[in-house]
Amino acid sequence: MHHHHIILRVVTKMLVGTIILFAFYVQFHGDFSPGGGFQAGVIMAVAFILYGIVFGLNKAKQVFPAWVVHKLVALGVLVYAGTGVASMLLGYNYLDYGAFNPHHPSHGQHWGILAVELGVGITVTGVMVAIYYAFAGRPPPMKDEDW
Repeated sequence: MHHHHIILRVVTKMLVGTIILFAFYVQFHGDFSPGGGFQAGVIMAVAFILYGIVFGLNKAKQVFPAWVVHKLVALGVLVYAGTGVASMLLGYNYLDYGAFNPHHPSHGQHWGILAVELGVGITVTGVMVAIYYAFAGRPPPMKDEDW
């Protein structure tokens, strides 16, 4: 990278941690306020996409390798679906969160929603970063000199 982008690089390094922290806030307070898994997943992906735009695709892939991104997509779906399967194994309907605390169904609702939203957040983060990697990794159709 060139040294003439030093301010942009320093500010990006300061922002990435803050963006990730805000994504966790949105993730875990989504059942009490606006937000949740999808919004948190997009915000989390923005941190890595911003890093990739400023530092380059290769640096972004060193920080967040493509194989990890693909595993996250599958893990998120597994968490979401696994929450439903767990409720079925406990004798309830698919995604009936009351199964997680039959004596206090509202507590079970809280834990079930938290698990499902976590799965959504993980999946959305992985998908958004995978889309960025796919588009950013494409070779340009023409060289800059051909303009």
